[in-house]
Amino acid sequence: MTHGPESAAHPVGRRAVLLGTAGFLLGAAGCTSAVPGPEPTASGASASGTAGALPRTTPWRPTSAEVHPEVKRRAVELVEAIGAWPGGRGGASAARARVTALHLPAALVARAGPLLPSADEAALQVVDAQYGGFLADSASVLVVCRQWTRHGGAVHAGGTTVDVRLARSGTGWTVTALHPAHPGAPLSPPPAGVRRVLDDARIVLPPAARADLNSGQVHAGVLTAMLRLAGTYRMYVSVVRSGHPLDVFGTSRPSDHPRGRAFDVWQIDGHAVVDPATPRPLVERFMRDAAAAGSYNVGGPVLPSGGSTPDQFFSDATHHDHVHIGFGA
Repeated sequence: MTHGPESAAHPVGRRAVLLGTAGFLLGAAGCTSAVPGPEPTASGASASGTAGALPRTTPWRPTSAEVHPEVKRRAVELVEAIGAWPGGRGGASAARARVTALHLPAALVARAGPLLPSADEAALQVVDAQYGGFLADSASVLVVCRQWTRHGGAVHAGGTTVDVRLARSGTGWTVTALHPAHPGAPLSPPPAGVRRVLDDARIVLPPAARADLNSGQVHAGVLTAMLRLAGTYRMYVSVVRSGHPLDVFGTSRPSDHPRGRAFDVWQIDGHAVVDPATPRPLVERFMRDAAAAGSYNVGGPVLPSGGSTPDQFFSDATHHDHVHIGFGA
């Protein structure tokens, strides 16, 4: 069990603005977006090929109301540069050129993993960018994305989550490392509890999170809580197990996420957690319901009173943009 909040960051001083709806919006800067096109399979792997062009995507950009917009912008720009390219511009060499154009280290491409598959061309849509940790001079940004690749006339759908590490450099921020998700091989067939979560339309999972569930490495308490919360809310999950820092950022304490004992939610009933316009009572009620569903450690942009233990609820800069829901062994 991880004792204490899933962060070593300081309390939040201001909150970011993110426009969100029950669906995803296109064409609005600072919005997370999704686009039409083939969906990833339940395993999180590429779907079978379908004929057609790649879907239209839009850049994901933070707004000026973020805790630190530059941090997320740098992380997302790098992922977009590596994971999308026009016909004839695939491969590591072309990706290094795109990264260099951002004034970031070209050597980062060598750690891109599933973000840089072999394909004739690729389109990438960032679904969400949330903090995995935020300190004065270092940060982790978890970039959740869907990706479409074309091989000849067939389009395949997939995606991943990338833990992008950054450090303050002079007056700006630079990327120091990439850690793409590695969910593990899927079980066939998936456990019954996993299947119920995957089939619930009120639980929206990005590719890496779906693959986490299919790997059979997610704690039963997580599955039960997801289903229980889905009875009241439509929730968009950002991260479950893979693509998250192994330790609580800035500490040597193991995080609950890599052990399959936590999940994060970035949108509730069409309202982005990060958006100041989102009703705070909604977020607080969701956090309380998560605790009632068995979570011992619930973090978010608000700090509910009470709790069965002194640290059952917490709030800090890292969790201004999502709700963390953790479970014990």
